[in-house]
Amino acid sequence: MRFAICNELFEGWELSRVFHYCAGLGYHAVELAPFTLADSVEAVDVEQRRSIRRLAQEAGIHIAGLHWLLVKPAGLHLTTPDAEVRQRTAQYLVALAHFCADVGGEVLVLGSPKQRSVPPGSTTEEAWERALETLRPAVKAAEERDVIWCIESLSPAETDFLNRAADAIRFVQALDSPSARIILDVKAMSSEGRHIPEIIRESAGWFAHFHANDPNLKGPGMGEVDFVPILRTLQDVGYSGYVSVEVFDYSDGAESIAAQSIRNLKTALEKALL
Repeated sequence: MRFAICNELFEGWELSRVFHYCAGLGYHAVELAPFTLADSVEAVDVEQRRSIRRLAQEAGIHIAGLHWLLVKPAGLHLTTPDAEVRQRTAQYLVALAHFCADVGGEVLVLGSPKQRSVPPGSTTEEAWERALETLRPAVKAAEERDVIWCIESLSPAETDFLNRAADAIRFVQALDSPSARIILDVKAMSSEGRHIPEIIRESAGWFAHFHANDPNLKGPGMGEVDFVPILRTLQDVGYSGYVSVEVFDYSDGAESIAAQSIRNLKTALEKALL
C-alpha cells in the first residue's frame, strides 16, 4: 500500500524540504495543491515544471497528483449558467491535466465544493449537464496525457452537488472514460451515515485515489474513525493507488501531523494484515 500526504499542510516550506521530509518519514508520494505553487498553473513555465519533477526525484519521492484545484484563479465554476465562466473553467481544467502530467502526477482530485454547488435558480439536472460539458475537454486531455480525473463526493455541509460516492460514480459513468474515476475520502464518507467499508466495497473499480483523514479535520487515527477495517477492505478489493493524508486542522503542527499520520496508518495496516 502506498502512502502520500498533501503539501498545503507545510505552509511556508520550500518544496524541496517538503519532499525530503516526507520521504524521510516513509511516505511514497506528495500530493500537490496548485494554489501553493502559483495563482494559476498556466503561470508555471516548462522549466519550473521540470524543476518540480526533478526535486521530487532527488528526494526519492513521487508526486501523487493534484487536489484543491479551483481555489485559484478566482471566478471559476463548473455548474454556473454563465457560458463564458464555464468556458474559462473548462480551459483551466485542461491546463491542470497537462500540468499534472508535466510534474509526474497520476491523479487530479476534483472537490472544489464552492465552485460546483448548484447555482440559485438552477436545477440539479441542469447543474449536472453543465458540469459534464465543462469537464469533457479536460477528460479528453487526461486520456492523452495518461492521468486520471477523480471526482470527489463531499458532504451536504460543503456542497449540494454530488454528496455520496454513488452519485460520483454515476457522474463519471456519464463521462464514459478510463480517465474519469472517483476518489473516496474518509471525512466525506463519514457524512453518508453508512459503514465506510461498505461504501469502499460498493465503489470498487471506480475509485483511483483515497484520502485518509477524520471528521474532526485531523489526520488518520487522530479521531474516532478506526482505520483497521478501512485498510483491510482496501486490501480486499485490490486497491493499489495511494492512501493520501489530507488534514484541515493544522494546530498540531506540520511535522507532528505528518509523522503521527503515517505512524497510525502503518500500525493500522499491520493489524489489517493479521
